[in-house]
Amino acid sequence: MVEHIVLLKLKPGITEAQLKTLSNALHGMADEIPGIESITAGTNNSPEGKSQGYSYGFIVRFSDEAARDAYLPHPHHRQVAGEYIRPLVEDVLVFDYTA
Repeated sequence: MVEHIVLLKLKPGITEAQLKTLSNALHGMADEIPGIESITAGTNNSPEGKSQGYSYGFIVRFSDEAARDAYLPHPHHRQVAGEYIRPLVEDVLVFDYTA
């Protein structure tokens, strides 16, 4: 199993409605891209103060590395990234690990 963790540093002025649309698009990838076991997403609520400006994140759980590798160039992933993620962010941090 591969955990694909993505943290987003959002542009100023992003609304709750935009984040809801993003969340819906992210969750919709599970229906379109083989090998995705689950997707969770949400805004940072850590009391530690160590988010370094990353205020939204999501985790895509893949069955294995091959599924993750197939997801990266998948047309639906590219569409979600281009239409729903890139317009909202200043920076992205990605961290994957095998569980």
